Amino acid sequence: MKKLMTMMMLVFGLGLASSQSIYYDAYRSSINDVNWQTVIADLLLSNTQKDQLFSLNNRYTDYDSWNRYYGTNPDRWRTDRYSEIERILGADNYVKFKNKYYKGQNPVAFYNRNKNNEKTYKAYKKYYKKQAKKGKHKGHSNGKGKH
Repeated sequence: MKKLMTMMMLVFGLGLASSQSIYYDAYRSSINDVNWQTVIADLLLSNTQKDQLFSLNNRYTDYDSWNRYYGTNPDRWRTDRYSEIERILGADNYVKFKNKYYKGQNPVAFYNRNKNNEKTYKAYKKYYKKQAKKGKHKGHSNGKGKH
C-alpha cells in the first residue's frame, strides 16, 4: 500500500511540475517570439523605455525564479507582464505593439486562447487554489512580492 501511495504521489508531483512548466514555456515564448530591437526601433522608444523592456524580459531568467513568484497563480503572469509593457510603452505605442504582434488582440487573451488547448491547465487549477489556501506554495498572490 505504501508503494502504491508513493507511486501516486510521484506521478501527481511530476504532473504538477509539467503543467506549471507549460505556463513557463508560454511566458518564455512571449519574450522570445518578439524581436524587441525591432519594437524599440519601430516605436522610437527612449533609452529608459528600452532599458525597462529589457529588465522586464530578464526578470525571471529560469523556471525556479518564475515559479517562486507565480507558483500559486501561474495564470497571473500574462496580466502582470502585459500591463507592465503597456505602462512602459504608453497607451498609443502599446496599441501599435499589440496590432503588430498580436493582430490587434489583447496579448492576455491571445495567451489565454492558447492555454485553453491544454487540458492540464484546467485539471490543476483547483489544486493550486487548495494549496494556496493551505500555504503549501510560496508564490505571491497579491502581486506585490519582490521580483
